[in-house]
Amino acid sequence: MSYRRDHRSSKSALFDGLDNLEEGGIRASSSFSHDVKDHDNGKAIESLHDRVAFLKTLTGDIHDEVESHNRMLDRMGNGMDATRGIMSGTMDRFKKVFEKKSNRKMCTLVMAFVVSFLIIYYLFRMLRYVRG
Repeated sequence: MSYRRDHRSSKSALFDGLDNLEEGGIRASSSFSHDVKDHDNGKAIESLHDRVAFLKTLTGDIHDEVESHNRMLDRMGNGMDATRGIMSGTMDRFKKVFEKKSNRKMCTLVMAFVVSFLIIYYLFRMLRYVRG
């Protein structure tokens, strides 16, 4: 008799949703629906985990790149400070040179020599470019 009772209860559980047929459709049993939702949630969690891992790697790479750029900018700033000091000393020396007229004439002569050398160099280079 217990077999019939178990058989009837399982049969009634199996055909529980048939009343909904008349209403327009079969609804999934709650356990099946719950399993599908759990499976979908599991997939979504895996996808989010992969995205988070990717973003973590990406932010780590960005952090390393920023650190290397900061080091490079610090070195460049130190080099600029050193260059500023050298240029300041050079400008002070030029001011001292231009205070005297004899030194002014010597500077003018040197500048004329440098400019004429650059002009001749440019002309020879253009000639070689035209011929070659």
